[in-house]
Amino acid sequence: MKAVALIPARLAATRLPDKPLALIAGKPMIQHVWERARSASKIDEVFIATPDQAIADAVRAFGGSVLMTRADHQTGTDRLAEAAQQLAPDVKVIVNVQGDEPLIDPEIIDAAAEPLLADDGLTMSSLCCPLPTGREDDPNVVKVVLTQAGYALYFSRSPLPYRRNADAPGYQPLQHIGLYAYRRDFLETFPTLPRTPLEQIESLEQLRALEHGYRIKMVFTDRVPESVDTPDDLERVRALFAN
Repeated sequence: MKAVALIPARLAATRLPDKPLALIAGKPMIQHVWERARSASKIDEVFIATPDQAIADAVRAFGGSVLMTRADHQTGTDRLAEAAQQLAPDVKVIVNVQGDEPLIDPEIIDAAAEPLLADDGLTMSSLCCPLPTGREDDPNVVKVVLTQAGYALYFSRSPLPYRRNADAPGYQPLQHIGLYAYRRDFLETFPTLPRTPLEQIESLEQLRALEHGYRIKMVFTDRVPESVDTPDDLERVRALFAN
């Protein structure tokens, strides 16, 4: 069963325009992500999915492969679904690797892909880690609760679970890490599913899958990727590469 990593990338970003082409240690950010995805042992090929010719030119210049997409997609998942239609028929598992994580550990890409490679009955998987202390009320940190079998019950920007009784059993709150693996046919189906109320209330796209009855297998990791969302993030990551 063949697995590929797709990296959605576009120039239009509110907080950091032209982000994929920002230079870090002499290379565009998207190249660092591509190199790390190629190092994942479970991944057979890596493609950048983009609507922008400037990104496509930069990727081809360093030897990467590009899948061109439309410019009007509302989400990265929509862009991936279009790109997936251009892949060879033997590709069955697709990992969505964010293009703004130049320090992503290849092992967590493998961790996301492995459940689908091991069980062809799964449609989708993602990652979680212990929630850092003090981030319970931070709406920018997405929380998740799981079933006893390790599937996502719910995702929220609010504290999850809410501790109503101080003497209730201990529970380690979990942070969701937004790296997903999809069965190819489900990825192509997902954008056709109607948007759901909880998805829109929380502004969390993965809730659409849960509300339509699909299961998301969650994998624990202690390796949280650092994303570059702002100019300050970019300078911090540049400093990490310089050390």
